Amino acid sequence: MRMTFQRMADRRPVETLVERDDGVVFTMRGAGGGADLPHDLVHAVVETALPLRDGVWGCVADGMVWGSRRHVSGRRPPHAAERSDRLKRERTEAVQRAETVADLVHRLAGGEEVLPGQVTASGVPRERIGAAVEAVREATRRWAALPVGERWVVEWPAGPRGPGTGGRRR
Repeated sequence: MRMTFQRMADRRPVETLVERDDGVVFTMRGAGGGADLPHDLVHAVVETALPLRDGVWGCVADGMVWGSRRHVSGRRPPHAAERSDRLKRERTEAVQRAETVADLVHRLAGGEEVLPGQVTASGVPRERIGAAVEAVREATRRWAALPVGERWVVEWPAGPRGPGTGGRRR
């Protein structure tokens, strides 16, 4: 799967183009913009660095679709809506954990104080959290240096990631 984030001049919602391995293409709007690292790009960086293959982007790659997505092209697989609904039910905890971990790492990367118990509660070893923090810091520098209008492309690993994928490669 390929995600293309476009650097905006101001804090307008970031439009991201998502090209799944099954040929379905959609756009999504997300928080961030201007020099701030977009929220969905934070997820891509953190979920890649840790790795969290059943986080937000792993779920998207496996067919989960939220309301913020707009279909652009590509034939949707049969029963795509039902599959998305099933994945949402099956992976609620995994997505919530990914949100919590991405938020924690992003705050640490920005120099914010967090309670020691928050790192422990994430369930991720401290050294892996540290590596993800460094990855987000580097991504923040890279994003801020990206000229307005330019794009940052992230390639997500192919293949099944979590429960309910049916073991199929996309």
